[in-house]
Amino acid sequence: MKNRSFIKNKLKLALLAPAVCFSLMLTSCDKEVTELAPYDRLTEESAFTTPERVELAVAGVYDAAQSGFYAGGAVRGYPFGAAHVEQGDNRGEDMLNLEAFYAITYGSTYNAASANNVYHFETLYAVINKANIVIEGVEKAVADGLITAEVGNAYIGEARFLRALSHHELLVHFARPYNHTPDASHLGVPYRTLPVNTPARVEEAAQQGRDSVRDGYAKLLEDLNYAEANLPETRSKQISRATKGAAIALKTRVKLHMRDWAGVIEEGNKLVPASGPFESAVGGYELTASPDEPFANNGANSESVFSFENSANDNASVNGSLGQMYNVAGGRGLVSISPIIWNAEFWPEDDARRDITKSTARAIYTYKYRDAQTQSDWSPIMRYAEVLLNVAEAEARAGDSARALELLNAVRGRSTDEVYADLAGDALIQAIVNERRIEFLGEGLRWKDIHRLAKEGKYGPAGIPAKVASANLKRDDFVAASGSVRDAAIAIPFIPYDDFRFIWPLPISEINANPVLAAQQNPGY
Repeated sequence: MKNRSFIKNKLKLALLAPAVCFSLMLTSCDKEVTELAPYDRLTEESAFTTPERVELAVAGVYDAAQSGFYAGGAVRGYPFGAAHVEQGDNRGEDMLNLEAFYAITYGSTYNAASANNVYHFETLYAVINKANIVIEGVEKAVADGLITAEVGNAYIGEARFLRALSHHELLVHFARPYNHTPDASHLGVPYRTLPVNTPARVEEAAQQGRDSVRDGYAKLLEDLNYAEANLPETRSKQISRATKGAAIALKTRVKLHMRDWAGVIEEGNKLVPASGPFESAVGGYELTASPDEPFANNGANSESVFSFENSANDNASVNGSLGQMYNVAGGRGLVSISPIIWNAEFWPEDDARRDITKSTARAIYTYKYRDAQTQSDWSPIMRYAEVLLNVAEAEARAGDSARALELLNAVRGRSTDEVYADLAGDALIQAIVNERRIEFLGEGLRWKDIHRLAKEGKYGPAGIPAKVASANLKRDDFVAASGSVRDAAIAIPFIPYDDFRFIWPLPISEINANPVLAAQQNPGY
């Protein structure tokens, strides 16, 4: 409880910079956001006193999501910068951790004090707390006549979108999947809807326990339904600020995790026409001609539904940028593609997605993130390709093989002539899951698929997959589409779904501060 007096002295939360960023309970950080000057010392009381300041307060929530804190306030790309992508990749088998940076995540040797999982948890709740402060502040600004209800509702829609996105990220790392129990009544994470900004709320937060996974997903959908109803269809910053289409797209992901196939199709049909060409009537989303374009043109392409923006003036630093972590051409190249996916038979040798790579004498690396100098690569959250494949899987599971196959081939066919024909049933579902591994390689989505499929144990590993160990890697382990990997290279063993390591522990900082959470720690930690 040592930080409680500190927090009570910091209740006037600076929303922009420097900021006190509240976690689930008692975590704080200082962070500078240079591009928001001259409003760089706004307190919570002053942030909602002019329309311009309200706008900047909303921007502050995006900033917290783009580049949260790390030990001592360093910027490392938490929670939705590079760290989000790297964590999602390194919990899976298709990207390979080469150095010590993500060795704990990659090898599943984490504990309640491990930095990667602790800061992921704490920065996600910092985003949630800022979102909740903005919601409360905007409601007051509307009541005071400072902004119109329409403008206020749109701001709240953005905050609720980011709140839902953050809670879902927490659920896929710190809780078992939706289908772990028949009614999803098992423990999820605390779903926070009030800011921790008064002494009473500090005390309340210190006693809040975990919602069930079922209730957490229900609240997620409430937030996203509100966002859909109140966000605009288009913006000048179409990709880096939440829109109606982004809320709908995220709902297709959430409902896929819930195994609500009809719900995925219902939401997806708002964006995806009944037949090709698949150009969305909402937001104008469509697949780009090349699979490389969403990354070559971060902020101006038709496929990216939502991403977090980075720039030369506001980025995640050398130790937290995608360009540094993944790019070997001028970057540190700490994470490479694994031979496990590179050699997969279902990835054609002539597939154009193999060209979005760089090879060295050691390994093969993704080239989706190419700005190692100023770290300006945006962090991808959702692309239209994912929406198409979400709907494809739901249609396949619901029995409409024809539409599922058409959607699958729309994504696959822009990269290779080796499209599928006459697939149905389990073979079609497996092909869709396999396609996700190719299409979203290096985008942090692999763990989400492992998490939602592991209990079923049919279309993906029934646990944490076996992985190639960097110490055992040889350059000639990479043989495109060969269908096998040298046995000695795969030296990090499979961990079954029932093992406690399948999900992360709640951080020691949180369970020490909250006796309710202490009693609800994930088993085994």
